[in-house]
Amino acid sequence: MNTSRTARILSILASLLLFGMTQTINAAMPAGDYDINIEHGSIPRSALVHVPTYAEGEHLALVINYHGGGSHARAQQTYTGMNRHADQHGYIVVYPNGTGRWKNRLLTWNAGSCCGAAARSQINDVGFTLQLIDYLAERLPIDSNRVYATGLSNGGMMAYRLAVQAGDRIAAIAAVAGGMVVDQFAPVRSVPVMHIHSVDDPRALYYGGLGPRFPLTNQRVLHPDIDNVINQWASFAECSASPVRVDNRTGSKKRGDAGHLATLERYENCRDSSIVALWKLRGPGHVWPGGQRNYLKRLLGPSTTVIDANDEIWKFVSQFSLAQVAALPESTEAPLGPGGDESVIVE
Repeated sequence: MNTSRTARILSILASLLLFGMTQTINAAMPAGDYDINIEHGSIPRSALVHVPTYAEGEHLALVINYHGGGSHARAQQTYTGMNRHADQHGYIVVYPNGTGRWKNRLLTWNAGSCCGAAARSQINDVGFTLQLIDYLAERLPIDSNRVYATGLSNGGMMAYRLAVQAGDRIAAIAAVAGGMVVDQFAPVRSVPVMHIHSVDDPRALYYGGLGPRFPLTNQRVLHPDIDNVINQWASFAECSASPVRVDNRTGSKKRGDAGHLATLERYENCRDSSIVALWKLRGPGHVWPGGQRNYLKRLLGPSTTVIDANDEIWKFVSQFSLAQVAALPESTEAPLGPGGDESVIVE
């Protein structure tokens, strides 16, 4: 191999390594998967980003997808299968990593009163998320009015905390199998909220209370009642007094979901054109509906395709934009209220 060709190859390899190890993303970033490393609060932080194919001049929505407690970004990417959905619908998805004692393993989010070392150490995961959004927006064609958050269990709790503390940056959220556990409930605005949860969840108990011990530990945590969480948001947003039932789904034996049920109820006529919605499932466990089949089944319970979480989340959040909120007259703030209780560490 000649010297000039060797130099070119080494230069390319160095650029690729630098891209993964530092912060070198440019605005012409093509479709694909990328590792992001930044620093927040003197703590090294990381994330995975998936970019779909996009046209020049196009601005794309961004979905933040938080992993569950004890998991990590790559597992969440694989388990939820959201990359494929992002390609189909044309949005960017970022999977941040939480923090923990071991790099990229057994990571958690500080969602308020939960979970794990992140909560005990008061890690500023809201600040990290906002820095990550800014970092990506400088390098990708992101529509800042269409930034959404979702997550599983402890990740769902983190999406709630983001909605409460950064609703001026987040257009809508959708939490899966994880309730709100913020220390103080004082949202900056009426953020649209969707929640997906099974009443048969063996870990993040739908009706609240102490859950089982987390594997290999003596830790038990107290889960919030999901109906209370939904009612709290609906009350804050001054929605109609009662929800409207808008959909019912039944699982099929052919898909392995016999006996699984899913009901969608929605609080409407809310302040700031918000909506508060709840997919209440029966039969599935502590899972991402439509995700990888039988993932950690002995720990999390039965998987399901009675609904597809990726489809329902995107269908919900993509209705909303901060541009719509900016066009509305200012509304009065609700009084300070209590937050939730401790919840679950998962996976």
